[in-house]
Amino acid sequence: MPTAVSSSQGKSYSKKEGTISADRSTIEGGPLPSNLEAEQALLAACIVDASGEVLGRCMEQSIGPDHFYHPNHQLIFGALLELHRENKLADEILLADKLSSLGQLELVGGQSALIALTERIDSTGYATHWLSVVKEKALLRNCIRVAFEMIDGANDLQGEVDDFLSNMEQRVCSLSDEQSIRSSIPLKEPIDDAMAQIKRMLDKKDSDGLLTGYKDLDDLTNGLQPAEMVVLAARPSVGKTSLAMNIVENIAFSPKYLNDPKNILVFSLEMSATSLAMRLICGRAKINMNSLRRGFVAKNHAEKLNEVSKEFQDASIWVDDTSGLTINQIRAKARRVKTRHPLSLIVVDYLQLITGDSRSPSRENEISNISRGLKAMAKELDVPVVVLSQLNRDSEKEKRDPRLSDLRESGSIEQDADIVMLLGKHRKGEDIREMDQDNPESDSGDEDYEPIQLILAKQRNGPTGRLNLAFRRKWTRFEAMESDPRLN
Repeated sequence: MPTAVSSSQGKSYSKKEGTISADRSTIEGGPLPSNLEAEQALLAACIVDASGEVLGRCMEQSIGPDHFYHPNHQLIFGALLELHRENKLADEILLADKLSSLGQLELVGGQSALIALTERIDSTGYATHWLSVVKEKALLRNCIRVAFEMIDGANDLQGEVDDFLSNMEQRVCSLSDEQSIRSSIPLKEPIDDAMAQIKRMLDKKDSDGLLTGYKDLDDLTNGLQPAEMVVLAARPSVGKTSLAMNIVENIAFSPKYLNDPKNILVFSLEMSATSLAMRLICGRAKINMNSLRRGFVAKNHAEKLNEVSKEFQDASIWVDDTSGLTINQIRAKARRVKTRHPLSLIVVDYLQLITGDSRSPSRENEISNISRGLKAMAKELDVPVVVLSQLNRDSEKEKRDPRLSDLRESGSIEQDADIVMLLGKHRKGEDIREMDQDNPESDSGDEDYEPIQLILAKQRNGPTGRLNLAFRRKWTRFEAMESDPRLN
């Protein structure tokens, strides 16, 4: 029979391992995972190592007093850290003085206990192994504590279940993050990686980032870079969703990635997944969606729609059309998808529709928190995150091109973004071919289009510039201009 588990609130839950104490330090029938011998050996190595390398390695791995299970060991390691902050190398005498000044020497057994501790080892050669064991046992204890936090939190839940699940998932994922702390490395390693990348660029064999399919944009950005937040902003109905979906389509069906399909996750907070799919199919098939709605579609067009729909069924694209998601929920969902599929791109449509924290004093603070969360997600998952955003009305009122200051509701979007792209209507219409007004319903190659400027207003690691795109409104599709693609 499973025995009852007591939480810190005194409730009981069925669990085979027994009961966990109120301070979460023991489970009925035995202590939490630990290795006292490894803790003693690691502390001894920190004390006898005159170079300070062992303690430095512990600090590099973010080892703190809480990583030690025995209370005496926690006090000793804390004192070692205090000596390090004072730029003093530890030995039994200095350590005893420090513990004495903290009123902790007698608690750890006096100076004789420290001497006995250092006599346990003959060499610091196994310090890396001892450190690994101590860290592993601390991680297992944290796993148990998080498990009981889930039990207590689920039992006393007052808020939204989705927020609770998202927070708990974040806590679980943070456990694995503790295992992946990267040590300092010689500059030689990134230099070698950088030179290999430079060689690929010089040989024109590879691009640094994920190619969008728009050559002039890829030339300026060298593709979408991992861990970067890319903001695509425009006024309503200018085509930001269309451009984002065209980029998704270009990546999904690029011959360059034929043998290495790219997994793409789209959060569509505005459009339903079905509407988005309809737009993608009609755009790729180059079928007028309005004509389709009225049933005016030729037989060969129906066959084309069928063919394109099968292509999208085989594509590595995931869509989440849940409305009103919070930034924590978006991060949790993206994290879950990445555990099953190695994501190459995330698209969020659009930022202002993400639900903010109701406790924030203003909408601007909410947007700032959301923006920081999206940037953190890009870094955490190491994928480019394309975030769609609204622009305010100023550019329309002043009849000018959009600029960074037009980003709606928060300057932090500009600050957090690595790249900001703004869509605006072309204002030099004299040198752009006019729309075909004679046959507005035509589905031929001569159908009307609207010239749109794509303004690369910010790029943290590269140049800015302007590009001309042709928006085929009936197909909801952006194409590169055949002539004069880049404006001066």
